[in-house]
Amino acid sequence: MQTNLIESAKTLPLAERVELFDALWETLRQDGYEPALTPAQAAELDSRLEAHHRSPGDVVPWEKVKSEAEAKFGPDS
Repeated sequence: MQTNLIESAKTLPLAERVELFDALWETLRQDGYEPALTPAQAAELDSRLEAHHRSPGDVVPWEKVKSEAEAKFGPDS
C-alpha cells in the first residue's frame, strides 16, 4: 500500500475523507465484496429480526429517531 496516498488522504478535511471512504466502499461493493459477519453479529441480527416478527408494531418512527439524534449530536450528524 502506498503510504503517500494514505498520508495525503489523512490531511483532507473530515467531510472529504468521509466522501472518499464512501466512494472507495462503493467500488468494493461493485467488485462483489461483502464483509463477513461474525457469528455474534449474525446472531444479533437474527434475534432482532425475530423480535420484529413477534411485534411488528413495536417500532419508533424515523422522525422521532432523527429528532433525538439531532438533539443529542446536532443536525447533519
